[in-house]
Amino acid sequence: MQTSPDQPLGLAHFTCIGVPPVDLVRLAARAGYASVGLRLHPAFPGAPFYELPPGSDAFRAMRRVLADEGLRVYDIEFVVIGEDFVPASLAGILESAAGLGAQRLSACGDDPDRARLVARFAALCDLAAGFGMGVDLECMAWRQVASLPEAVRVVEAAGRPNGGVLVDALHLARTKGTPEDVRAVPPGLVRHAQLCDAPAHAPGTMDAIIHEARAGRLPPGDGALPLAALVAALPATTTLSVEVPMTGSVSAEEHMRANMVAARRLLAS
Repeated sequence: MQTSPDQPLGLAHFTCIGVPPVDLVRLAARAGYASVGLRLHPAFPGAPFYELPPGSDAFRAMRRVLADEGLRVYDIEFVVIGEDFVPASLAGILESAAGLGAQRLSACGDDPDRARLVARFAALCDLAAGFGMGVDLECMAWRQVASLPEAVRVVEAAGRPNGGVLVDALHLARTKGTPEDVRAVPPGLVRHAQLCDAPAHAPGTMDAIIHEARAGRLPPGDGALPLAALVAALPATTTLSVEVPMTGSVSAEEHMRANMVAARRLLAS
């Protein structure tokens, strides 16, 4: 991917998960982001998320603020395809997402039965296609799909044209992936990449790796991950977003702006 300092950037909702969707859009617009992701489904039991039922006051308010601020919703998250996952249960969320203009749904694979995982990923892709959306599979060190090549294999086995993979800079590094692994992904499968930074060496335990992913990320360029090489390895059509969960006492707007400046500096380099 060839980049420029004015490359459009999205803001993952997890960056400021405590900020409700309408406020997220307003703050993201002021900070210079072109799009937002929305957490409309809990990533794990008890995790924060927001409900925007079609036709509700919250849904209408969200449509208005997107139009007023000139932003778009790129993706919604986050779905775990585990042993008990039922794709049809997401129909209402996908209806909301499509009504807000979302293009992709982010998911991870955590079913040890690979054939069932592939079948349910395919079924989720089929359901999403009915709403004009696609599904991106993301690898995580503590999930069954624990590497980028394995995520690619699942997507290819499912064989759905709207299926893809999401490359998260931290998850790629912590699953021992490299920019060359990204470059080796078949054309058209990498639809979305999330930028953040971290120390070069992984934490020593899986619990610590999980904690780092949820509360220990650094702004792009503030760590030692090979982000410039990663961005260079991405296809030109990849959508870029920033995912650096907020910690400390800074305001949400300050946090968004600091990560925008950091990401712009990375892309300019």
